[in-house]
Order: sequence, then structure tokens, then C-alpha cells
Amino acid sequence: MRPDMRVVDAHHHLWERGRFTYSWLDQVEALNRDFLLRDYEAVIGDTGVAASVFVQADADAVHGLQEARWALSLADCDGPIQAVVAWAPVESPELEDYLEKLGSHPRLAGVRRLIQGEPDPDFCGRPEFASGVRRLGEAGLSFDACVYHHQMPALVRLAQAAPDTPLVLDHIGKPDIATGELHPWAEHIRELAAMDHVRCKLSGMVTEARHDHWEVADLKPFADVVIEAFGYERLMFGSDWPVCTLASGYDRWLAAVNELVGTAGMDEQEWLYARTATEFYKLGS
Repeated sequence: MRPDMRVVDAHHHLWERGRFTYSWLDQVEALNRDFLLRDYEAVIGDTGVAASVFVQADADAVHGLQEARWALSLADCDGPIQAVVAWAPVESPELEDYLEKLGSHPRLAGVRRLIQGEPDPDFCGRPEFASGVRRLGEAGLSFDACVYHHQMPALVRLAQAAPDTPLVLDHIGKPDIATGELHPWAEHIRELAAMDHVRCKLSGMVTEARHDHWEVADLKPFADVVIEAFGYERLMFGSDWPVCTLASGYDRWLAAVNELVGTAGMDEQEWLYARTATEFYKLGS
């Protein structure tokens, strides 16, 4: 990455516990504090990050709409946030009413309904979920899919059932990097990549590795799979900050990505670091 290269961070979070309730934080002591916009701006200060995408931080569902409005208010101010991915009850009959309340906003780019915590591995493959994702596409919104590797078969079916909704796979599908297990995750990645409306975020990898002693070499086989499958024009860089701090600082993760893609040409790196996210999330439009 050139020192002057513009970087778009396509995936980060913020949360303020006095504003909303995040029940999941009770299980993750290291993250159970506020992470605010000023904190994010401090960590990206000298990284080259010029724009970012706020992704819903799994506030309790009762606060989903308020979290979206809060994030959009931050995006309206001078600062890095140029797009918001909001929560929505994708599989619910209440989706239509919710989208009406959410309204239209130039910075509202997409929706994420977190899948990774669902006990049913086929959750996002259900017909009602696919119907909701199709409705997002009709509303001009994309869908962020955050799954663990064992949920990938259902995600493949979802992507097949919603071909007109732009879909992006968060955190490369959370493979088991800690054990180095590539299969059958790699085959599912290739199935997703065969569909033109699917993109992938090179993000979230270090938290699937051994937190205390991961090396770039541990990540490389997994990065190589998604690079070969999607190509740089369909990959986007994301930090997953502050969740990434469980295993890495922002600078170390960015340095790791630089090493993973160091043999790529400048045009390819520009797609990864900025252009894919800019086009997918319609930044600056």
C-alpha cells in the first residue's frame, strides 16, 4: 500500500452503553466499555483511512432503530463515517413497517441482521429470511452477512434466493483459523464467489486466530482463498474495530493486510482498500 493511498474502512463499530443496551458485552469483559467516534478517530489518525462504514453493533433489538438514527447523525457530521449499515428484523413480518420507520437517508447503505449467534445453522436459509433480504434489495439496500463457517451452506442458499440484493460476506465467513481448517469453508467461499452480486470483506480474521500469538502466516492460506475466489475488485478492507482489539491493534491488523496483499499491483490494492467499498456502499453519492 502506497503511503498516499486512500483507505476506506468498510467495517467498524461504535457503542455507548449509557445510550443503548448491548447484552452481549456482558460476556466479553475486554470490550465492555464505551468505544466512541473520538476513539475511532484517534486510532485511524495516521493510517490513511479517509472514510469508513459504521456497521450495527448488535444493540438489543429494542434499540435497533435508535442505534441506526444515532449512527446516521454521526454520519451527518464532519468525520470519517460515510455510510451506515443498520439493524433490521429481516426475517420478521414487521420488516416492512420497520423499514418505513427507518426511512431514507443518503448515508443509509445497508442492513445487517446478525446471524452468527443463531443456534440453527440453517437460520438464514429459511424462506422468510430470504424474503426479507429480497425486500432489502427492492428498497435499495445491501445486506451484510455475518456467519460462522458452519453456517455457510445456508448463506449460499440465501444468496442464490436473493440474486438482486447486493450481499457482502463479513469477516470472510469466520473460518477456523486457530486450527488451520480450510475445508469445507473454502468450497463454500467459491460457491459464494460464483455469484456476481456477492462481495467479501477482508476483515475479522485475527479474532478467529489464536488471539495471543497469531502470525501473518496463520492468516495467509485463508486470505489466499478469498483473493483467488473473489479477486480484488470484489474484496474490501475492514478493521472490525474495536472487536479486533481482542487480538490486535488497528495498526498491526492494517500491517498484516499490507503483508497479505503485498504482491498485488497498485490497481488491485486500490480496489481492496477503497474502490470496492466505495462502489458497494455508494460512498459520496
